[in-house]
Amino acid sequence: MNNQINSIGFIGLGRMGFPMATHLANKHKQLNVYNRSFDKTELWINQFKSTDININGYKNLEEFAKNSNIIIMCIGNDDSVRDTVNSILPHLNKNSIIIDHTTTSANLAQEMNALCLNSEVHFLDCPVSGGEIGAKNGALTIMAGGNQDIFNQILNILECYSKCQSYFGKSGGGQITKMVNQILIANILQGLSEGLNLAQNYNLDINLLVNTLKMGAAGSWQLENRGATMCNNQFNFGFAIDLMLKDLNIVEEFAIQKNINIKQTQNIKNIYQELSKLGFGTLDTSALIKQFKN
Repeated sequence: MNNQINSIGFIGLGRMGFPMATHLANKHKQLNVYNRSFDKTELWINQFKSTDININGYKNLEEFAKNSNIIIMCIGNDDSVRDTVNSILPHLNKNSIIIDHTTTSANLAQEMNALCLNSEVHFLDCPVSGGEIGAKNGALTIMAGGNQDIFNQILNILECYSKCQSYFGKSGGGQITKMVNQILIANILQGLSEGLNLAQNYNLDINLLVNTLKMGAAGSWQLENRGATMCNNQFNFGFAIDLMLKDLNIVEEFAIQKNINIKQTQNIKNIYQELSKLGFGTLDTSALIKQFKN
């Protein structure tokens, strides 16, 4: 493992991946990077111009894979993960490790794990929570599935951009945990939207309300961090409605497959769909309160 630490590669320099890769490079002083748009790769590399950190930006996935033994991905969806893994797998050394931070279906994680094992490569599904702010602060929460020994080996990498790293069993366990995370967020935001709508209808002092209720049993991260901004019509905090819809579709498909009741979450997904149709898809998920404004 020690000889692999010097050949880490990161795929996907989007809103989450950009700061995650930055934390990783600053810690390990070396990183290979690849992004579909090389302009984004160049932008990311520019921040290290006056440093002694060894950065290599690649335009070609094959060359990237040949020079990386630990590959971290933070990309789009099931299809993009499948395409990327199939592109890099023939060029990876045996015992290489793929760490996937993309939120995907559990079935996809299990499929990729089996595919990689056939090539003697390890695959971990490691979705994250904490949003863009968590990524920028290096304070994400990571939920992992796959081989526990491999998970333990790469903890020092995950710690570069996260505050919590937990192992949830065999392949797919990380993605199932992320489903629970998204169910909780959606339902908390729905309750928060309904409560704040009531408060605004009675002209309650929202700041006083938030500062009071966060100290009691109704306290939550969403209340404390989004309560006032939701009432001030501020919805530019990263994780967008359209991304939540992608995740809730994954949750719904899994629930139908396993015959699990998520009726309230499905109702909230439908509300998000309507808001997206109204043109609010790029606003963050706390814009759920807009269901009462139109």
